[in-house]
Parts: sequence; structure tokens; C-alpha cells
Amino acid sequence: MANGDRLLRENGKGAAISRPLPVFFRSRTGQLLHDPVLLAIVLISFGLVGLFVVYPLARVFLVSLFPRGAFDPRYFLHLFEGRPYLVRPLLHSLTVATLVAVLGTVLGFLFAYAITRTDIPGKRVFRWAATLPLISPPFLLALSTLLLLGENGLITRWLFSRFGIRWSVYGLPGLVLTETLAYFPLAFFTLEGVLASIDPAQEESAMDLGASKLRTFLHVTLPLATPGLAAAFLLLFIRSLEDFGNPIVLQGRYPVLTVQAYLAITGMYNLPLGATLAILLLVPTVVAFLVLQLWVGRRSYITVTGRPTSAGLHTTEPLLKWPLFAALLLFSGIFFLFYGMIFYGAFTKLWGVNHAFTLENFHYVFSTGATYLLNTLQLAGIATPIGGLLGILLAYLVTRKSFPGRRLLDLLAMLNFAVPGLIVGMGYVFAFNTPPLLLTGTAIIIVLVFIFQRMPVAIRDGVAMLQQIDPAIDDAAADLGAGFFRTFRRVTLPLVAPALLAGMAYMFSACITSISAVIMVVLARWQLVTVALLHEVDNADLSQAAAYGVVIILIVLGAIFLMDFVIRKVLEGWKHAR
Repeated sequence: MANGDRLLRENGKGAAISRPLPVFFRSRTGQLLHDPVLLAIVLISFGLVGLFVVYPLARVFLVSLFPRGAFDPRYFLHLFEGRPYLVRPLLHSLTVATLVAVLGTVLGFLFAYAITRTDIPGKRVFRWAATLPLISPPFLLALSTLLLLGENGLITRWLFSRFGIRWSVYGLPGLVLTETLAYFPLAFFTLEGVLASIDPAQEESAMDLGASKLRTFLHVTLPLATPGLAAAFLLLFIRSLEDFGNPIVLQGRYPVLTVQAYLAITGMYNLPLGATLAILLLVPTVVAFLVLQLWVGRRSYITVTGRPTSAGLHTTEPLLKWPLFAALLLFSGIFFLFYGMIFYGAFTKLWGVNHAFTLENFHYVFSTGATYLLNTLQLAGIATPIGGLLGILLAYLVTRKSFPGRRLLDLLAMLNFAVPGLIVGMGYVFAFNTPPLLLTGTAIIIVLVFIFQRMPVAIRDGVAMLQQIDPAIDDAAADLGAGFFRTFRRVTLPLVAPALLAGMAYMFSACITSISAVIMVVLARWQLVTVALLHEVDNADLSQAAAYGVVIILIVLGAIFLMDFVIRKVLEGWKHAR
């Protein structure tokens, strides 16, 4: 055996020589075995991710394919047979998602281009208008749509009284309208970063060579923005597919997968059918992701080369500037109108019957709904620090430590980011409703849903921050005798504090506004404020529902401002310490 690369095994009959292990595997395994603390943390991390991410998803597949313990894919066969109760929701979901992705991406690009590539006035106001849907439950726009365009909506009643025009907002028009307005900010913020990073010298060079501004836009700016456009389309497509709040309010006779899966379980008590419908949500998402990744990945979009440039933003021609300004003003006005209706409706006695001013709705929220508010704040408050710290710890492991299965851990920890919330909640119901893991009906299962559904954002924030920090800092601490926990607590954690706080701010806001996953696991004892709001809409108590919406918006705004204040104080403290 040369240099110890072969292992000799004695077995009484002779000797057998095994093949050598790969060098990288031996080095990683050796490092892990010689650091029992790291080994324990890696095993615990795999255990948590396996138990609370992979296992619930696997249970959804098992329930759909093995409904009574035996293999029975009847509902998948019904899909291929063209049964309407399966095919219609799938086609409807794909139709809505495609329209929302296209319209939302176009609207997001319009806002992003106007704000980053022109000198229109009022950019701060337009950015605030685009931020509104991010600080409220998306289905608040469905409530606002009812207040404006429902059977007793202000616009509906005015049009009928003046012109005799009546229409129904339920179905495809209402879904596309509300989801486009709710999710286009994802496209806007994605494309804003992409367009802001494109070197203006590229466009200046094209125009210097004689290209018109329209030709430059079509052949230079637009192609360079393709990665952002593809990412925006993907994000909106996924969010529309997994949306539950807006369809449960506005789908009418236009069934979509999320609502049908929910009704199959809670209304028909048909678990295999509900699981099958939920799994159908994953198929178009995965296909869209793979197609877009392959399409974008084959092209080069490098514009930041490190070379200095003197090009900058020039004055926009009036023929482009003022139409863009008018378009953004129009859409921003629509946003403020929709959210203004929430505040207006919250102060009316009975929507559609008596619009007199009253504070009774808020008295109802803070009396009858006080338990729901306290439950939501309490559970979100528990989940936020746990999810934030666990996300940073996993980010630290996958970026700073080398061990077998590191990429697998990263992939599994991020899995829930691409899985519709309804499937996550459904998986928890299937996985934890029998001993020894009987969690259904407890607060623990809601906290776990909050943590492991929202944790991927904290992981990505932590990874992004850690990639900017020199690993030599951790190595220096280890060379001075600091162990894993001491290095993580005294060195890494303070350096990634902004990412941790930002991730926690997002987690808290997302927990407060969550609906699709938690609606599957809440019970009367642990009701949440978003579920209570949905019940008020279902009971046609729109004024009380609007009051719930106002309270949710104010809570989320307060959390964002508080976290922003804390982050600024932390950064100022570091500057003074230096």
C-alpha cells in the first residue's frame, strides 16, 4: 500500500483490497469526524430540514399515491382521462398565472425603466406606490376589489344607477386584476436592480453609431434586461399559481387549483384528491423554472466590466418622459385608490347599506378579534428569532464549512421557497396528525410552518452577507483557539447582524400576513388575524374585514420601521466602535 491510499481488510480467508476514497471526500469527512461539535450541528441541521421540510412534502405524495396504504393513482389517471374536475382547475390556474406573469412583468418593467432610466419627477411617490402590496396581505386587494367592483361596490353601483351597466368581477377578470396589482412589485424590484446595473455606456455607444433611441432600446437595453425579465416572469408565475387568498374571495365559477385542493380536504374530506390537486401545482412551476433557467443560462449579459465610464443619465425627451409619467401616475392612483378603499371601508357602518362614519369596526377588532391579534403577534414573535438565527446558522454552514452533503443541505433548506404555501401546510397536516408527532391543533405546528416556510429568505440574506466577508476572519478566530460556537457567536454573528435583522423583519411581516400555509393548520384555539379577516369576507362583513386589514397594515409598517431603526443603530454603533 503506497502512501496509505489503500486499506487492507483481514477476513480469515485472505486479504481484500478496497478502492481508495476520493481525496476531497476523505478530507471533508476527516475534518467532520475530528470536530464533534461541527458533526453534531451538521447532523442536527439535516435532521431538522429532513423532518420539517422533506418529510411533510413526501407525505403529500404518499397520500396522493397510497391513499389507503396501497398504490392507487386513480386521480392521476383521471387527469389523463380528461376529467373536468381536475383539468379545469389546472387550465384555469395556468391561464391566470400566465396572464398575471405577463401583465405584471410589463407593469414592473414600466415602473423600473421610468425610475432608473428617466428623469421623471415624483420617483419617491411612485416607489412607495409599488411598495404598498408588499406590506399587506395580497388578498387585501381582493377585499378592495369587492368594495369597488363587487355587487355593492362604489363603482358598480354608480355605473348601474347612471348607465344601467352591470357586470361581475368574479372569475378570470377579478383574479387577473388583483393578482397583477398584488405581485407586480416583485417584478418591479427585480427589474429595478437589473436596469440600474446596466452601464449607460452601452446605450451611448449604440446611439453614437447611429442607432435611434427606439432601436437602442429594442436591441441593447431590452436584451440586457432579459435575465431580470425572465426572473420577474418566473416569480410572478409562481406566486400566482400558489395564491390562495385572492382566489378564495374572487374565483366564483372559475375554479383554480389552490382553492379546489383546499375545498377537497376541508369540505369533501377527500385527502387523496386534495393531495393530487396540490401536487399539480408543482408541475408547471418546475417546468417554467427549468425552461427559463436553460433559456437565460445560454446567453451572456455581462455589462459591468470594472472599466470606468463617464456616461450617465441624460435628460429624457418630452415625448417619452411625460407619457411615462402619466402612465405611472395613473397606476399609482389606482394603487392608492384600492388601498384608500380599505381605510374608507373600515370606518363605515355596513358596506353597501350604510356608509356613515363609525369606529365600531375597530372596537370589534380589538375586542372580539383581540385574541386573534395576540395569537398572531405571539406566534410570529416566537418564530421570527428562531427562524432568523437558524437561517443564519445554515447559511454559515453552507458557505463557511466543508463537509459531505453541504450542497444537498443548502438545496433542501431552500426547498420550501419554491413550494406553494398550501402544499407546505397540507404536508404538515398529513405528517404530524398521528403519534408520536401529534402536533395538529397546537401552536407548535403553526410556529414550525412559520419558521420553515419563511426561513429560506433568511438563508439567502445570510449567504449574501457572508460572501462579502473574508473567511480569513473565521480562520483567525479558530487559530486562536475559538471553537465553533464561540467563533459563530463572537465573530460571525456580529458581522452578519444587518442581514439577520433584515431577515427577521421580513419573517415577522410574512408571518403576520401569511394565509395559504397556515389556513391548513389553524384551529379555533389558535386562530390568526389573516384567517379571521378571510372569515369576515366570507360572511360579507366587509367593513369589519377592512378594519382587520388596516390593523394588519399598521402592524407590518410598525415592524418595518422598528427593524429599520434597529439596523441603523447597529451600523452606527459599528462606525463609532471603529
